[in-house]
Amino acid sequence: MTGVRQARPDATARTTLDKATAENFPVAPFFLPRAWRDDLMAVYGYARLVDDIGDGDLAPGGADARHLGADPDADPSALLDAFEADLLRVFDASAAPSHPLLRALRPTVRRHALTPEPFLALVEANRQDQRVRRYAGHGDLVAYCELSANPVGRLVLAISGTATPERVRRSDAVCTALQIVEHLQDVAEDLGRDRIYLPAEDMARFHVTEADLAAPTAGASVRALVAYEAERARALLEEGAPLVASVRGRLRLLLAGFVGGGHAALDAIAAARHDVLPGPPRATGPRLLRRAAAVWRTARREG
Repeated sequence: MTGVRQARPDATARTTLDKATAENFPVAPFFLPRAWRDDLMAVYGYARLVDDIGDGDLAPGGADARHLGADPDADPSALLDAFEADLLRVFDASAAPSHPLLRALRPTVRRHALTPEPFLALVEANRQDQRVRRYAGHGDLVAYCELSANPVGRLVLAISGTATPERVRRSDAVCTALQIVEHLQDVAEDLGRDRIYLPAEDMARFHVTEADLAAPTAGASVRALVAYEAERARALLEEGAPLVASVRGRLRLLLAGFVGGGHAALDAIAAARHDVLPGPPRATGPRLLRRAAAVWRTARREG
């Protein structure tokens, strides 16, 4: 849609958007067209903010809550309700969203005729985080990723105009893998919030207790469990990798960055000998670039 200007983020929104530099993959790299970068950052800003609300990680001062017309001291569930109400204004021509990140999202929604469903799924994922603190099996965790991660990949395909059922399936595999990788990196941080994203059935299989996860460093059992989950994530990345070969041009570079970023993060976990408890193992920039380049070269041969 023409004639729709992208809203400029204020200081509150910029604090949220700046977190893009800490992600395992490039969010909106320089080589993309400016319009795509704006749209991807608008989606990222939304996804990052809803996660920060769910995690209680909003910037100090209460500005985000005030933008939503909520009490800065409200609990995450109440803030998520206020956030969802403001989100629905993005899709209502007779109303205007209040939060600057939602105002910035509106032009993207209009340009690409995006529907509310993937955005609402991300809100629901964070509501689930308030209710569900443990996951019994791998299938339960994958179902959570359907809400918490896969909608973002689907939005990338929608923005680029490349969505097909097969690409969506491959994208879901990549996004689920990236979410699992993040869970592995953040085991200690998540436990501090009384959340465990390692399936209970796998913890039992490897004889890992919650007390083991609270230790300053990982013992052999925890390392074996993390290695097992990392291989599951690696397999999902490989399942989703044909997505990269199915597209062309700059979008191929972007998707290679997503897949390569996941592999690079898994490499970092392996380099730490699967001891994720002292802090999140992170890939270096050069490692991410090498991994992304390898994914791109493979896609070029196959595509």
